[in-house]
Amino acid sequence: MIVPWQAVQPETLDNLIEEYVTRDGTDYGEQETSLSRRVEQIRTKLQSGEAVLLFSESTGLCNIVAKDSLS
Repeated sequence: MIVPWQAVQPETLDNLIEEYVTRDGTDYGEQETSLSRRVEQIRTKLQSGEAVLLFSESTGLCNIVAKDSLS
C-alpha cells in the first residue's frame, strides 16, 4: 500500500528517510555525500513523486521505493 508522505508525522518521516539512507548497501557513488544531503535528496524525490512510501501489511514494514519500479 502506498502511503502519502504528507500523511506521516514529520518526525516519523525524518526517521524513515534517515534509516533508508543509512542502510548497508546504499551507494551514492565515488564521492562521499553528507547524511543531511542524502536525506534532503530523498525528501525531494518523495515531494516530486519520483519516490513513494510503500507499507507492507504482511510484514508491517515501510520502505521508500522509486515510483517507476512499481508495476
